[in-house]
Amino acid sequence: MSWHPGHAGTQVLRAATANHGEVMVKPHRSQERHTQEVHAYRTWVPAALHDRAPRLLATADDPPTIVITAVPGVPLSQRTLAPKAEQDAYRQAGRLLKALHAAGPPRLEPDWTAWLAERAEHWLHQAGDRITLSYRAEVRAHMRALQDLAPLPTVPCHLDFMPRNMIYGHDGIVRLIDFEHSRYDLPARDLVRLATRIWPQRPDLRASFLDEYGHPCTLDREVLEHCAHLDALTALGSTTLR
Repeated sequence: MSWHPGHAGTQVLRAATANHGEVMVKPHRSQERHTQEVHAYRTWVPAALHDRAPRLLATADDPPTIVITAVPGVPLSQRTLAPKAEQDAYRQAGRLLKALHAAGPPRLEPDWTAWLAERAEHWLHQAGDRITLSYRAEVRAHMRALQDLAPLPTVPCHLDFMPRNMIYGHDGIVRLIDFEHSRYDLPARDLVRLATRIWPQRPDLRASFLDEYGHPCTLDREVLEHCAHLDALTALGSTTLR
């Protein structure tokens, strides 16, 4: 039994059990995160990802906690792989995200882009004087352009789709973890961090991923461009809070 560091200062407890093998006990930082992850594990994960994600074993409300099966392997971000093996891992990741996005029927959300613009204003405030007036104007221009695209379809999204949440097993299988941010959202938002942080240096991984996921349409490319500014602002604002 041992504690393991998670993302953004969280910790999870890994323990061995007689009935389920190794399990993870994960406390949540908020009821909202707890509700979102429980919903994902009960609805989208079993139908779309099957054995490519943990199974939910138990939940508790006070404090908000889940118990899930541990999946074998280490985060893809911590593995050094040969190029072909890494490309295959990204093909698998593309297949997993495509399946997750198809786990529920698309919904038109007329006000969703307006909500994202409000979040941008929140993070502009958090960033304070660390950003220039010209950058503030640029972010707001992108948020206005995003709102002009509404209404946009939303689908089940992961919203922290990064190699740290892709577990690479000794068998070469990629499995997806950490659904506490998951909800209905714009599908292109799940591509933003890959597109801005990884693919510029590794176009081969972009090609491998999109071979399975599919190439974004013109509308999705526009959403990705606008939301990339929101993601960068979120990262900056989070750093400011520390």
